[in-house]
Amino acid sequence: YIELYGESNTICQEEVLTESEKEEFIDTFQDKSNILAVCVIGGVFSEGIDLPGNRLIGSIIVGVGFPKISNEGDIIKDYYEEKGFDYAYIYPGINKVMQAAGRVIRTETDEGRILLIDDRYFTLKYRDLLPKEW
Repeated sequence: YIELYGESNTICQEEVLTESEKEEFIDTFQDKSNILAVCVIGGVFSEGIDLPGNRLIGSIIVGVGFPKISNEGDIIKDYYEEKGFDYAYIYPGINKVMQAAGRVIRTETDEGRILLIDDRYFTLKYRDLLPKEW
């Protein structure tokens, strides 16, 4: 990508952004702008934004979106025993993946590609949690 379009077309989500910086980041996406944005799954740009038409035509999602290991997650994991890890980590992670992927296809007329990068997506456990058309 950088060889074709140069580094000037690559933007990265900063750890802390003001509201105006968030708006500026979103406004960068215009039809056919050839922008590569690097964002954090579960972050401010992976849900609740709308980039209609060709403003966002793809998403590369690395990993399965596991939330941080926490006391709350471990309590849920222990409570549900055999299915505990699923409820505490896998299901919330897949929900983040679905939210991030949902930025690409927002309407019936939107088109785009979603690339999931993680070997776990090849297992039935994870594939069964994703839409069949994926």
